[in-house]
Amino acid sequence: MSDPAEQEFIDLGDMDADAFNEYAAEQGWSDGFPLIPPTEDKVARFVETCRGDNEPFPAMSPRQVLPTLPAIAANAVMAGCRAEYFPVVVAAVRAVLNPDYNLHGTLATTHPCAPMLMVNGPIRQELGINCGSNCFGQGKRANATIGRALQLTLLNVGGAKPGTMDRSTQGSPAKYTFCFGENEEDSPWAPYHVRRGFDASDNVITALPAEPPHNINDHGSTTGLGILQTVAGTISQTGANVIYGKAPYLIAFGPEHAATLKRDGWDVEAVQEKLYNLATVHVSRVSEDNRHNYDEREQFPVNDLYYLTRSPADIQIAVAGGPGKHSAYIPTFGMTEACSVRLPAR
Repeated sequence: MSDPAEQEFIDLGDMDADAFNEYAAEQGWSDGFPLIPPTEDKVARFVETCRGDNEPFPAMSPRQVLPTLPAIAANAVMAGCRAEYFPVVVAAVRAVLNPDYNLHGTLATTHPCAPMLMVNGPIRQELGINCGSNCFGQGKRANATIGRALQLTLLNVGGAKPGTMDRSTQGSPAKYTFCFGENEEDSPWAPYHVRRGFDASDNVITALPAEPPHNINDHGSTTGLGILQTVAGTISQTGANVIYGKAPYLIAFGPEHAATLKRDGWDVEAVQEKLYNLATVHVSRVSEDNRHNYDEREQFPVNDLYYLTRSPADIQIAVAGGPGKHSAYIPTFGMTEACSVRLPAR
């Protein structure tokens, strides 16, 4: 078992899987689900998949420990990853260590945010990452274990222990794992990573500290404008952190909603512009106490409206999921950026 804070390896002797899980729970290494024992040979096999990746890692909050590939690999093994998933896990670690992600703030906050990971590029299909039906849910090992590996790394390397360093008031199921792929094949628009300046053939992971997806149900609208009105109504909440207007949020359109928007001539930029102006909160819906709170945070209404992002470009647009007239709103922590990392060429 790799422990970068104290020693490189721990001799577990003849401990079987059940005994290891009891021991890991006692040490505070567990997220509550069963763990795979991270034997030296398994860890070495994972590290081998990142041979040549010698870029150092910055210190990981909150403990300010420098991650190592063996330490991250040990957590990926425990999470149940396959070795071929490991480069995606490493890229996810690099994404959340980007200063713009604000890892320390997202762990010190009482907000229930967790690292949302969205994967783009050919590697989605190669690893079996679910981009379609139930992509936010159970059923695919890659989705479940890649996100879990990052969370275990934050716990065991960064020291983000619930109730001590991870200060979330209630947490959320996303703190176990939150990883999915964009459904590029059923998207009517250019893939998310291409719109961020990457090549279509690049494999890219994007991290955002986010709440779990909020469902947007619209079976009645037959026009793109109608769908955007429903989306805007779902976003326009007084209790979400995005009301501070200082960070992006993500709309994951279901393929059917996206197809209707495209049919009616809505490109991504037009969708962003419409939602920016339509998804606002009128001051009459905000308590007087909260208005003072927002003033102190320099979030002021414009024409009696609170805008939920700094600009239309902050509204991140992707396509995910399968058949059905549902989309998803994914609110973020409130002081962060979407951080994308390209996986090294293989």
